[in-house]
Amino acid sequence: MIAQMRDIVANELAPTATPEHPGGLAAALYAGRDVEFFTYGFADEATRNPVTQDTLFNLASLRKPFEATLVALGTLRGELRLDDPLPKYLPELTGEYIRRVTVGELATHTSGLLLPTDHPPWPNDSYSQAQFIAMLNAWTPPADVAPGKQRIYSHAAYVLLQLVLERCYRTPIERLIESRVLTPLGMHATFLPERGPDNRAHMDDAVMRRVAQGYSDQGSAIGPIGNQQSYFDFPGTGQMLSSARDLATFVAASVDGRALDPHLREALRMTQRESFRVDQRFGQAMAWETVHLPGVTIVDKPGGLNNASGYIGLLPAHRIGIVLLANRGEYPHEIARYKILPTLAKLVASH
Repeated sequence: MIAQMRDIVANELAPTATPEHPGGLAAALYAGRDVEFFTYGFADEATRNPVTQDTLFNLASLRKPFEATLVALGTLRGELRLDDPLPKYLPELTGEYIRRVTVGELATHTSGLLLPTDHPPWPNDSYSQAQFIAMLNAWTPPADVAPGKQRIYSHAAYVLLQLVLERCYRTPIERLIESRVLTPLGMHATFLPERGPDNRAHMDDAVMRRVAQGYSDQGSAIGPIGNQQSYFDFPGTGQMLSSARDLATFVAASVDGRALDPHLREALRMTQRESFRVDQRFGQAMAWETVHLPGVTIVDKPGGLNNASGYIGLLPAHRIGIVLLANRGEYPHEIARYKILPTLAKLVASH
């Protein structure tokens, strides 16, 4: 059956990554402990360096499930609670609204926060940590918004969640992710580097040679290799970098973590549980979205910038997952949600 699965994935992906498309694509399919990789195009068109399963891509918002895993681990180990109000960790949060928001509401996008960094027109300036806290304290919601009462996707909420985690553990976010998630899973090609003044990741030269150049959906190179983008000017606020091979390990752990430490295995499951139903089709878990289609429920997370696109999709009931990483903006990742994963679920159900 794995050969049939491979054909399904390849037939859908190939038309989205032809020589006419900028950059390239790396994908990984995990199915019943088998891993299949698919690679197309170039990591750097100038050097004609091809994409491989070990090419490093900017993950954009695919970072969020890792931070959600830290929250879940903390709750399971009794180190924090989802209903903890934010001032427990950040007493400088004194605004009338923000002091009522909880850790769990940040993780599930139900805080109600919608800051200028969350939507167009995008701000021209970046914010220091002090400016960010001041903006949160001054923020007032529309009349119909309250903590926990709606799902509003917020990048700023996850930046705030980073600060909560760092304060809770007195440890930088990159070290928390590495020590509590990446190292236990055996993920050695996933990084959260610091940004330099040129918004380029600080990384070892050997690692940087594996990083893809980012392109617009029209084919223009955007930023240098290792470009990181953020509206926040304080440590830990850039994007993670990873490969299809390393994210396949994360997917495997998320749907089939039998060999994991019990706390980590349960934390990965916990992040996937729907906590807020948006409508008949969509729900929200901790970072992950839940998509209820006829006969199948998909747990997934898309992410993207103007020069990078990513997607992780899970079929927990079938122990199947897929990773898509493209070094261009606006890659049509919906093909995995609405075509590839439902087709794979039907194939498994028919056997």
